[in-house]
Amino acid sequence: MGMKKVNIIGGGIAGLALAARLDPGQFDVTVYEQRPELPAVGTTLAMWPGAQRALSEIGILGAVRSRGSIITAGALRSPAGEAQLAMEGRGLVGVSRPELLRLLDTAVPGSVTRVLGRVDHAPDGAWLTVGADGVNSVVRRAHWGQRSAARPTPFLAVRGVVPGSPAPGDVGEYWGRGEIFGLAPAGGGSNWYASYRSDLGPGKVDVSEALEVTRRRYAGYSEAVKNVLAQASPEKSLAQRIWTTPPLARYSRGNVVLVGDAGHAMTPNLGRGACEALIDAVALGNLLNDQPLDEALAAYNKKRVLRTQQLRLASSLMGSIALAQGMQPWRDGLLRQVGKRVSKASAQAGTSK
Repeated sequence: MGMKKVNIIGGGIAGLALAARLDPGQFDVTVYEQRPELPAVGTTLAMWPGAQRALSEIGILGAVRSRGSIITAGALRSPAGEAQLAMEGRGLVGVSRPELLRLLDTAVPGSVTRVLGRVDHAPDGAWLTVGADGVNSVVRRAHWGQRSAARPTPFLAVRGVVPGSPAPGDVGEYWGRGEIFGLAPAGGGSNWYASYRSDLGPGKVDVSEALEVTRRRYAGYSEAVKNVLAQASPEKSLAQRIWTTPPLARYSRGNVVLVGDAGHAMTPNLGRGACEALIDAVALGNLLNDQPLDEALAAYNKKRVLRTQQLRLASSLMGSIALAQGMQPWRDGLLRQVGKRVSKASAQAGTSK
């Protein structure tokens, strides 16, 4: 039997991870990517244990750990910086999106063909076509119909990196009225992000304008937040509308399959989008390496659809709570009560050892 032709539409996290995992002895792989070069700016991504196992199978976990940062703890905070609920992050590794993409790119075999340019429709004739082209996936719309088109949320995401590591007492996510601000260490600097309702977009957003809006919006927050935003520059920041995908019952149709955000784009509130994209890619690659196409796709749907759709829904619910406007006092009171109970339980556990 000859080589099986696989077209991967999209050279982001999911597309590169799949290209790195497919057996070059079985597959003739082409990756189509419209981006001419790796991004220079990107937020820090938290790699949960499942994603770390996927990175290990690809062969780059050690490199990710050496170039990333260990995430130990943070807190959900009030705008003033008061910790309301401690969050443990033991075992998590933080890595910038550009660095992760670069490492994934180095893991792709030299036999993989790269095609640069925008893809308006997937090329015909492949044994398998993979939609790894993100939330606005051309592949998903072509094969799942216009009802599957991405949907804009009311929220803008503004994020970036500034010099200097944050103090441990400032790390975490600040929940205000209809807005959140996050702060975490990132390779010797500080990774920050903000999200709030905005009329900017939904197309290309002017980063300088978004930064000015963000500074005004968070002017009443803690000194740590204001200092970070004062340092933020358009060159080291991104601003874009948050989009999501509608629910899908299957990620494959015929010889077409979706991975990552093309199948289950979610709001960033759980920090799981990149992780699940990696897990998708490695799971699909392993199945294709070992099983006939129909069996591999059936097993992939069984492994990944329910799990990722649950996370998509949970992320949306968390976003609704975090960005609540009218229910803020109730929400914050609940967080404080939960925080007290967690602290008490931790103290009792410590005295019982």
